[in-house]
Amino acid sequence: KSLVTSSLILKIAGLTGWTVAPMIAAAELQHIQLQNTSKCLFSESAEEGDIAYSYARSAINCPDNTCLWPKSIDGFVYVPYILSPLYGISFLRCFEDGLESLGVPIKKPGCRTFLPDHYTMLSVPRCWSFLGQTGGSQVLSLQSPGCMWAGIAAHEFMHALGFVHEQSRSDRDHYVTIVWKNIMPEHIHNFRKQATNNLNSPYDYSSVMHYGRYAFSEDGGPTIIPRPDPYIPIGQRDGPSALDLHKINTLYDCGRYNDTKQLYYLIILIIADLL
Repeated sequence: KSLVTSSLILKIAGLTGWTVAPMIAAAELQHIQLQNTSKCLFSESAEEGDIAYSYARSAINCPDNTCLWPKSIDGFVYVPYILSPLYGISFLRCFEDGLESLGVPIKKPGCRTFLPDHYTMLSVPRCWSFLGQTGGSQVLSLQSPGCMWAGIAAHEFMHALGFVHEQSRSDRDHYVTIVWKNIMPEHIHNFRKQATNNLNSPYDYSSVMHYGRYAFSEDGGPTIIPRPDPYIPIGQRDGPSALDLHKINTLYDCGRYNDTKQLYYLIILIIADLL
């Protein structure tokens, strides 16, 4: 292993005094109703992901697109990452399922070059990610086993690409009602509306980025009610919707979206050995 990888192992083990950057909202348990429970679930409960950076700095509203991962001269967008060597085979299956659900081809070169800007995938507490590219090494957490859903992995990857939660959209009040009195007081910030650029896309109840009906409920009552039809399903974590994929293509100028849900120019590049 290289010195960089060895240092990473020490950091994971807590032997160097390394700490994760403070999170704006540490990931909390989300009450999720899923129709398909067969994909990469290694826990009886699934934890919802959150964002480890100010909502104000998302790739869909940052100045001059400085939060976007840059497009290479070959026309591809590379988002390099390092996987913690402590992850097991079961996680890797879920991890790759999450990428493939986004239509992302996975390359596995023997390269050991660590790029200046990259994501470090760690199994630190809960599920969370920074928004977009922040510069230098960024941490994305998928804790085992609570975050072992392909859909949760896809959710965190979309945060990494710069997307906030769907119910935080600037136009959300036309499509959902937030029941403030039912929300745990310490989690009210998760429901605040953001000044987002919605990429001329319709509101997506089926987005993998949408909270569930009972997210952060204090007394078991609903915290989000769709409108005008209150029975519209929300909060799925099976994987990204067609609109999720369309928005990624739009944000990163990836060419025409097609029926195969394939991103033409988005490649996640593995730059460390997979166990």
